[in-house]
Amino acid sequence: MNIVIRTDASVHIGSGHVMRCLVLAEGLTTQGHQVSFACRPQTGDLVAFIENKGFCVYKLAQSKTELVPTTNADYVAWLQVPWQQDSDNLLTLVAAVDLVIVDHYALNANWQQRIQQVLHCKVMVIDDLVRSHHADLILDQTLLRSSDEYQSQPQPQPQPSHDETKVLTGCEFALLNPQFSDYRQQLLADDKLPIMPKLLLSMGGIDQPNATLSVLMALAVEPVLTRPLVTVLLGPRAPHYQQVQDFCLQHSEWVTQLDFVDNMAELMVQHQVAIGAPGTTSWERACLGLPSIIIPLAENQQTISRNLVAVDAAYKVEIDDIAQLLMLTYQRLLQNWSALRKNNLKLCDGLGLNRVLQAITHLDKTETLLLRRAALADIKPVYDWQCHPATRQFALNKQVPSWSEHQTWMINKIGQSEDYFYIITILDATDNKQYRSRCNVGVVRLDRIGAGEYLLSIFIDPNYYGQGLAKRALAYLDELHPYFTIHAKVLMANTVSQQLFTQSRFQRLTVETFIRYPQA
Repeated sequence: MNIVIRTDASVHIGSGHVMRCLVLAEGLTTQGHQVSFACRPQTGDLVAFIENKGFCVYKLAQSKTELVPTTNADYVAWLQVPWQQDSDNLLTLVAAVDLVIVDHYALNANWQQRIQQVLHCKVMVIDDLVRSHHADLILDQTLLRSSDEYQSQPQPQPQPSHDETKVLTGCEFALLNPQFSDYRQQLLADDKLPIMPKLLLSMGGIDQPNATLSVLMALAVEPVLTRPLVTVLLGPRAPHYQQVQDFCLQHSEWVTQLDFVDNMAELMVQHQVAIGAPGTTSWERACLGLPSIIIPLAENQQTISRNLVAVDAAYKVEIDDIAQLLMLTYQRLLQNWSALRKNNLKLCDGLGLNRVLQAITHLDKTETLLLRRAALADIKPVYDWQCHPATRQFALNKQVPSWSEHQTWMINKIGQSEDYFYIITILDATDNKQYRSRCNVGVVRLDRIGAGEYLLSIFIDPNYYGQGLAKRALAYLDELHPYFTIHAKVLMANTVSQQLFTQSRFQRLTVETFIRYPQA
């Protein structure tokens, strides 16, 4: 596909929208798609940075008078021009495209509808604000976000020509660099907090209110023995860069300052705690089990902050309370470090990019299959499937568990951050064909037996036998976990499953054991 990504960065917007779009762009390029960007040049933009990554950038007309937002939620000023002018600019530069991906709080359903009607393309929206959209695919990676929140929004008329919208919500779809899932495998067994922790301080690429310096000053008043070793990540685009750099040079015995890193995952695993803004970096920290203090810098970060606190994955300090509360909160974080680490690891496995790429691949399909993480609501249907005689016939363990045993087992399994418990789900259009309903049809489990090595278990709801769902689930698993080594044991008498594994990417080791090696 020919794909254009419409997004911006500036001293007011920050760099987060562009950075997550770059992760998606690189993933799409790996799949063979042609990807370019459309951005409006302005103070603090990342146009040159995107071009240095190898992508073509369509430069929209620069505003003659640069608008300054009146609040951090003044999204209209982020755009610098009316949305009609923005769409006109894009349409003069782009004549033919298959998919437009838009990640911009100022571009609304009207903009999306015009782009779709003129270019006859599909539109994907990356959002965090639960707005009304005119799109084929909506992605909101906010923790605890539900697709129902988008379904309840008033929808523009007429609807997209395909007459349906897919919605991906939650941080299982977080757009993280694949390096994060790789490093996650290496640290799952490492759960010790050193006596002198290393702290990563990263308040985003801009940090307009200079929270970085406020944090450093709060740390500086503490005795040396209770002060962590700090790495500050802040680049020259930040308006207060020089102030922060001067402070770091004056306190070089406990502070190191970095302008930029190519591998954020590698940097994070070298630290045990973090202080940062609650943007996309929240999911990066969660993926690597890095407990953090979050300091919201903008209105659009408040929902993420509340949700992270609600699941006990982070502690929040408001920017005006840094001097009074930061160190008290830091000591509390150290006391509860192990629990926070486990809670973070449960939130995000770093495979969101693969899931989003899969959804984009299936945009043209009227029915598709997904693997979603199991939840407490799945305990009863999974029990019913497991107790069915057709399932038990070829189970490795013939004994049917009691309801109490099953509840205890599954609650424990769902809570395991190192294992994968998926529900096989089919998405079908609802009666009004606006959004898709989910139908649960089976289970796929990967139980970790070593770094990057897993044991597979799969079974289908007997009501859905004979539809090829298990084979499709294994194919989906190949795309989701291409770099795992996956083992499987299948009884010789189970001829259907024996055939399933021989027809998939698995290789036979013995009469009843199979292995799927990682992709090269």
